[in-house]
This record gives sequence, C-alpha cells and structure tokens, in this order.
Amino acid sequence: MAYDEGLAERMRSLLGEDRKVTEEKMFGGVAYLLGGNMFVGIVKDDLMVRVGRGGHQAALEDPHARTMDFTGKPMIGYVFVAPRGTAEDSDLERWIGLGRSFAATLPAKEGGSKKKTARPRKAAKAGRKR
Repeated sequence: MAYDEGLAERMRSLLGEDRKVTEEKMFGGVAYLLGGNMFVGIVKDDLMVRVGRGGHQAALEDPHARTMDFTGKPMIGYVFVAPRGTAEDSDLERWIGLGRSFAATLPAKEGGSKKKTARPRKAAKAGRKR
C-alpha cells in the first residue's frame, strides 16, 4: 500500500531536525513518533493525527477530519484528515502541532517505539510429530 510521498516530504520539512521525532513505516504508510509515541502519520492520501480522547470532538469540527477507522472500528482519539484539509502548509502545521501537543503529554517509551515483548508460542497440536 503506497502513501503520499509529497505529503511526507512536506511533513519532514515542517518537523525539521528534532531528534525527539522519529519516522517509521507503519500501517502501509509512514508514522512520526515523539518519545516513541505516534502522533501523526500518513495512510494512503490521508493524514492521521493522534489528538487524544479529550481533543477528538474538537478535531471533528474541521470539515476535512473524520474519526480514524483503519481497522473498520472507530478509534476515538485519532482522526484522519482528507488531503483538502492539509493543502496549505499552515493547515498541515496546525494538525502536526495538535498531534505533537498530545504526544508531549504521554510518558516516553523506553527504548524508543519498539516494545520488546515475547509472544507466547502456540501449543503444539496433540498427536503432531516433530
């Protein structure tokens, strides 16, 4: 699944050289993280912004924003913004700022964004030869 590379370049330019911000490929797109917490990203042509539960309703007042439903289930606290809502750099910068402000309230994740948790192995089926 491809994502809007032009939008990614604009975001990189606006984010600058902040070492606290990292970029990772996720969801078939790209995400930007602050202290290991995702705050904005791109899925296909849409901007994804993490606004938190408290900022969700206010974000939806923008005519180009809708609740993120990446998995088919609404994700309260996240919004998708259609391309028309990020056409101007000032609009894109505002959305990035909303996501960044929310992420700044979260505790940083140790070791960056990657959690190193072991997944339990599935039990072998009875009677299966090894």
